[in-house]
Amino acid sequence: MNFITRLSALCLRKSKMQQRHQSSRRPAVPLGSRILTDPSKVFEHNMWDHMQWSQEEEENAKEKAAENSLVKVQWEDQDKYEREASKYWNEFYKTHKNNFFKDRNWLFLEFPEILPEKRREELKTEQRSSEHTKINSTNSFSHKNETSEEGEKYWKKNYGGGSTSVQGYVYNKKQAKSLTDNPQGKNCGEELGRLQSFPGSDATYRILEVGCGAGNSVFPILKVLCNTPGTFLYCCDFASGAVELVKSHSSYNSAWCSAFVHDVCDDALPYPFPDEILDVILLVFVLSTIHPDRMQGVVNRLAKLLKPGGMLLFRDYGRYDTTQLRFKKGHCLSENFYVRGDGTRVYFFTKDEVWNMFNLAGLTEVQNLVDRRLQVNRKKKVKMQRVWIQSKFQKPLLLSLNNPEETTERHPCR
Repeated sequence: MNFITRLSALCLRKSKMQQRHQSSRRPAVPLGSRILTDPSKVFEHNMWDHMQWSQEEEENAKEKAAENSLVKVQWEDQDKYEREASKYWNEFYKTHKNNFFKDRNWLFLEFPEILPEKRREELKTEQRSSEHTKINSTNSFSHKNETSEEGEKYWKKNYGGGSTSVQGYVYNKKQAKSLTDNPQGKNCGEELGRLQSFPGSDATYRILEVGCGAGNSVFPILKVLCNTPGTFLYCCDFASGAVELVKSHSSYNSAWCSAFVHDVCDDALPYPFPDEILDVILLVFVLSTIHPDRMQGVVNRLAKLLKPGGMLLFRDYGRYDTTQLRFKKGHCLSENFYVRGDGTRVYFFTKDEVWNMFNLAGLTEVQNLVDRRLQVNRKKKVKMQRVWIQSKFQKPLLLSLNNPEETTERHPCR
C-alpha cells in the first residue's frame, strides 16, 4: 500500500512539473491562453490572459478616469507639447537609449503577417522541430556578412543585372524598355528612373515600421529577414535620436533595412519610396502618441503606402488601462489623452474608435480585439489590469473592370 501511495505521489509531482513547464511557455495566440481559474494562484505567473471585468470594475475604472480628467493642462502648455513633441521624445531616447523597452519577440506570434507566407511556414516547421527554440534565436547576426552575400547572390541569380523593379514588380530589360516606349514615353521613363533609385527597390516584400524607437521591433524582425532574400524593412521615427540608435546598432544592415527620420503628421513630407509598394505596415504603440485631431490624417496617408492586399498591423493602449488610471489630476490634455511627466503624450483607444479610423481610410477589418490581461508583481503582490487594442486591417484588392474576380496590377505610369 505504501508503494502504491509513493508511486501515486511521484506521478502527481511529475504531472505538476509538466504543467508548470508548459504554462511558463509563451501562450497560444491570439492574445494568449493562460487563464486564471483559481484566484488563489494569481501570483504564480506574471500575466494572465483574457480577463473579464465585472460591471463594478468597469464602473470603478470610469470613475477614476473621470476624476483624473477634471483638471486639464493649460492651453499654452498643450500647444507647447504639440509643437515640441519631437524634442521630448529625443530627450527620452537620450536618457534611456535602448534600455527602456524590451525587444518585441512576441511579434511573430501575434502578427505572423509580418513575414512572407513561405517564411511563415518555414518558421512553423522550425518551431515544431524544436519545442524549446525561441523564434528570435532561429537566426543569428553573427553570420550577417554571410547572409548579405547570400542575398546578393540570390538577386543576381534570379534577376541579375538585366532586371529592374517598378512599384514592387520585377521586369527584365525588354519589359522595362517597353514601359519607356509607351505613349506616355518621356514621363514614364522619368518615373521609371525615379522608382529605381529608392532603397529596397529590388525587394519583392517590403515592411515599414512607423515609430521604430530604438529598434525593439526592428532587430527581432531583421534576425528573420536576413535569411529571407527578397525582403526589405523600412523603419522611421520623428525623433532623430531614436533613428541614430537604430543605425548605430551592431545588427543594423543597410542591405536589409533603411532607417530614416520622418514626421508622419506632415502630409507634405515625402517618404523615401513610392506609394502602394508596402506589404506590411507595423503601427505598435505609436498612434497613441499623436494628437487625436491628427490621427485620421496619419492613418489615411499610411493606407496609401500599402499595396492592394497589404496589411496594417496595430497594437496600442486600450481605454481604462492601468496606465490611464494612474495619472494624477493636471495631466489630462483632452478626453482620454494625457501628458506624462517627461512631456511625452499618450491616448487610450476603444476598438470602435480604431475600427472607425481604419475603415475611413479604406481598409478592411481582419482582426480587431480588446486584449484584457492581469499583470502582477509577484514580489510586491500588486495586481494591474492591462488593456490593449490589437488589430489587423487590410487594403482591398483592386478589381479588374473586365473581370471582377481578377485583381489588377496597376501600371506605374497610368
